[in-house]
Amino acid sequence: MDTSSPKTGAPPASGQPKRAYALRFISGKYQGGEFPIYPDKPIIVGRSSDLDMVLVEDMVSRKHARIAMGGEGILIEDLGSTNGTFVNGEKVKKAKLKEGDRVLIGTSILKVVAADQAAGVVQGDAKANLENVAAARRTSQVRTMSGSLQEVPLPDLLQLFGTSKKSGVLVLRTDEQDVGKIFLRKGNIYFASINDNDDVPPVKACYRMLTWEAGSFDLDPPDDRQFPDEVDLTVAEVLMEGMRQLDEFNRLKSMLPALNARLGVASPLIPPLRDLALEELDVLQMVHNYGSLGSVLNKSLASDLQTATILQKLLKANYIETN
Repeated sequence: MDTSSPKTGAPPASGQPKRAYALRFISGKYQGGEFPIYPDKPIIVGRSSDLDMVLVEDMVSRKHARIAMGGEGILIEDLGSTNGTFVNGEKVKKAKLKEGDRVLIGTSILKVVAADQAAGVVQGDAKANLENVAAARRTSQVRTMSGSLQEVPLPDLLQLFGTSKKSGVLVLRTDEQDVGKIFLRKGNIYFASINDNDDVPPVKACYRMLTWEAGSFDLDPPDDRQFPDEVDLTVAEVLMEGMRQLDEFNRLKSMLPALNARLGVASPLIPPLRDLALEELDVLQMVHNYGSLGSVLNKSLASDLQTATILQKLLKANYIETN
């Protein structure tokens, strides 16, 4: 007989399956908290204080979602919330969860993880622990939504924010001290920059940031500034073209010098300039003016992939050389 209390959500009896799962908060005001999922112990998530998992924030409805583990596995159901429930970037009414899936509720991203059943954390204790986590984060004045790019890669993060129509400035920080900013308005990207460098167009900056696999992220409040070269792109558009270019660029990297390598026009210049197309002449001029691979990529109005392809051709045809 199951002697666990429905109110506390104690671990299942020994006769039930040994596999245990939990919801780990990997972003948001409850980041670092963990909430166990037990068979036949549904979790009602919402803002109301009498629920199982209480998330106190404006974007969470009083009764937002239901998560339950039974014979069909772990199921999540949106309970008619105002702002929706998202699984791996897709808005859902009802969906099956598996280990590794990411759930967005309000500004919290939760990851389904395997749990140590022997620890025996009851849901009542987990509820109190979440309140303690939120209180600690308030005193440390961390941003509302933050996390690790290792936990939530940038493509996944953008997909979540795009689908949920978030507004704000997504700030990325790498271990190499680079700072990237992606400006979002109702889920669409309208500007982006890396290290506040005006030379790099916003779309190119987005594509570059897709290569960042380690670091941290914060979602800052919306920025009211207007930029002269604003764009209006959906996250899907940026991801589709950006990932394609990234794959192609990675294939070219081994044929190019390092970003800080010095480049120059070959002297004497043997191959005829008349054989070059206008865009190739533009890149040749940038090599002459700026002298390094990184600077040419920054200054070029073309994408990194297009510019790198031209540079590789110019190197191979002996129009330019490394110094």
